[in-house]
Amino acid sequence: MNPTRPTTSPLSPAFAGHGHVTFLGAGPGDPGLLTLRAVEALAGADVLIAEPEVLEVVRGHARAGVSTPELTIVDEASTTAGVPVLRDAANLVMEAARGGRRVVRAVTGDPGLDGNAGAEMLACAAEGIPFEVVPGVATAVGVPAYAGVPLRDAQGTDVRFVDARTADERCWTEVGASDGTVVVSTSLDSVAAAAGELVAAGRKPDTPLTVTIAGTTTRQRTWNATLGTIAQVFKQGKILPSPEGHRPVIAVVGERSAPAQRDQLSWFESKPLFGWRVLVPRTKEQAASLSDQLRSYGAVPHEVPTIAVEPPRTPQQMERAVKGLVTGRYEWIAFTSVNAVKAVREKFEEYGLDARAFAGIKVAAVGEQTAAALVDFGVKPDLVPSGEQSAAGLLEDWPPYDPVFDPIDRVFLPRADIATETLVAGLIELGWEVDDVTAYRTVRASPPPADTREAIKGGGFDAVLFTSSSTVRNLVGIAGKPHNVTVIACIGPATAKTAEEHGLRVDVLSPEPSVHKLAEALADFGLRRRASALEAGDPVTRPSERRPGARRRRTT
Repeated sequence: MNPTRPTTSPLSPAFAGHGHVTFLGAGPGDPGLLTLRAVEALAGADVLIAEPEVLEVVRGHARAGVSTPELTIVDEASTTAGVPVLRDAANLVMEAARGGRRVVRAVTGDPGLDGNAGAEMLACAAEGIPFEVVPGVATAVGVPAYAGVPLRDAQGTDVRFVDARTADERCWTEVGASDGTVVVSTSLDSVAAAAGELVAAGRKPDTPLTVTIAGTTTRQRTWNATLGTIAQVFKQGKILPSPEGHRPVIAVVGERSAPAQRDQLSWFESKPLFGWRVLVPRTKEQAASLSDQLRSYGAVPHEVPTIAVEPPRTPQQMERAVKGLVTGRYEWIAFTSVNAVKAVREKFEEYGLDARAFAGIKVAAVGEQTAAALVDFGVKPDLVPSGEQSAAGLLEDWPPYDPVFDPIDRVFLPRADIATETLVAGLIELGWEVDDVTAYRTVRASPPPADTREAIKGGGFDAVLFTSSSTVRNLVGIAGKPHNVTVIACIGPATAKTAEEHGLRVDVLSPEPSVHKLAEALADFGLRRRASALEAGDPVTRPSERRPGARRRRTT
């Protein structure tokens, strides 16, 4: 038996022919907080019944074609109070389970601490339907952790959890008489009332308080105050009144939430690009790893393809070259992009070939990403530039042709239809013959949706990363010029020059022609921008939050 699988797995033969329900905690909002067991259960689900707040968190781990019945709000008054009543979830769960299906019931936070999953578990037990519980990170625990608010210390401080929406007078009296940490689940417009209850029950008005909304997501925001000042803080900051006053928050009361301590421990909201909407104008395949890196800095990447990759108009030249690889026509093959690797790989698959066809051929890659694409194909490149990752850098390390050691003098160069001739000329100068073959065409992609175009032109994005001159030209062509509040980051001098020719002010220039170095440079820009605001005593804002007409200060 695989020791990593639970003995009560929904796939166990003990449940053959019967339905099974997994009550799954999806955590407070960050998709990264799903447990390995949760991911496993989602992959095996026939039916996924999830609260609207966590549907997108869990749906990506479910198999294609999984049924997702919708839970609909039926009580408008409860929506205003921040406690939406959903269409009878228990009935949906039972109906699917009675039909012999594997059901995952996903709830926000933890099934045992957040929501009313207990009632649904009892319904399953009453009908003899097997179920299991996959714990999740409870909202009242996960949100303070992301806000930089420890709930206990070495002295073992008492911690109380209170739901302000259901707490009675006795509950407030008990927590008011305690000197421990109190974690209050409430809504934004009810925080002051909860603070008042605690003061009336005996807590001192100067007791520190932190309030966090949208915890564990890139929309998270935390306020520091005291029980006696929170109402004034919200009023002065124009936080309330607000149409979003019903949104849930977690308030932590006690010395552990002291602002001085949170300034040192606020690891999440202090990420260099926290909450920044960053436009990534690349092909979707190329954007994935860059978007992952941006997320690690706290950003919200928005991928907009500006270039579409298509086969060459006349494929015969490419077909001859690939056959030449097999017959021993070439000593070297040089890949100048991930798309070139993809084009050759697709042609190989068309002919029933695999990476073994590269046996005896030396392989060069222009940079780390291209090398990674080759490794994924099963090919380890023999040459990657030790310096600049470009055609010039590749030529710096490329050996000259030597008729004694090189039995063949020919290089296969699969490239785009708009590639530079620099590499070809340099290889010829080193004594090599080059088959310069168009492996794919790059064409301008279709315009993005109207709301994306409006955000680009209207300042809805905080930054845009340009990874080539063509991405500048194509983005402006299909979507318009980014607003002047948007931070412009370019991968190199040539791209920056193109951006400036289109009337854009370049704020960030990558120190190396690498997309990952470009993302690092933008993160460094964000860190310095944040430090400048804190040093000046100003609130830390995103570029898109600047007031219209406000003068921008350039950070170098």
